[in-house]
Amino acid sequence: MTADEIRVFDNAEALARAAAVWLFEKARSSAGRFAVCCSGGSTPKRLYELLGAPKIAGQFPWPRVHWFWGDERFVPHDHPDSNFGMTLKAVLSRVPVAPDRVHAVPTDGLTPEQAARAYERELREFYGAERLDRERPLFDVVLLGIGEDGHTASLFPGQPALDEARRWVVPVIGARVEARITLTFPALDSARDVVFLAVGENKRAVVHSARAGDHALPAARIRPAGPLHWFLDRQAAAP
Repeated sequence: MTADEIRVFDNAEALARAAAVWLFEKARSSAGRFAVCCSGGSTPKRLYELLGAPKIAGQFPWPRVHWFWGDERFVPHDHPDSNFGMTLKAVLSRVPVAPDRVHAVPTDGLTPEQAARAYERELREFYGAERLDRERPLFDVVLLGIGEDGHTASLFPGQPALDEARRWVVPVIGARVEARITLTFPALDSARDVVFLAVGENKRAVVHSARAGDHALPAARIRPAGPLHWFLDRQAAAP
């Protein structure tokens, strides 16, 4: 994989601040609605907190921005492990976002398969078509992390979801203790910009392998419609 852009920062805090400013500028310079696909994890959490800080929050175009999630643990939204719940606490509960701009993965009263189908319907309704057109991306920005095993969103090595070409959302059963719901490659790739966020020495090897195009790693298989960006701290970026 050849990255369109690689940015390296001294530490996780500097990375989160730069990513927050980058996302703010993307949203502010856009016209019409702006769709963000969120990621879980500590680095995105800090990014979200910074979006809610007065310096950015007062100028962010909240009414135009729609919020989605690339994956979700199949737990209640108020559960400590919920990606939606984390984002809600970090930023969305602190800023003027209308409920119809927040598109959480449903997890209450459904099976994982039903939840995946419901979220796919919501994405299709938002997009306004049954098939994705590479010239008209679903998302403006997709934020992604990368696990030490090379997974991204809840696309794990060796799982059937990696080969899904038609569905936009699928359940993931058995890859981790809890069931998960994940967007597939077609949906994640339907983005004007995709940003990987990675910090720490423990991510160094997998970042290097993913950027080198190791097809065994799900993260290396991301092929967005627009540019791919890597925001790394010095430890994750070291050769």
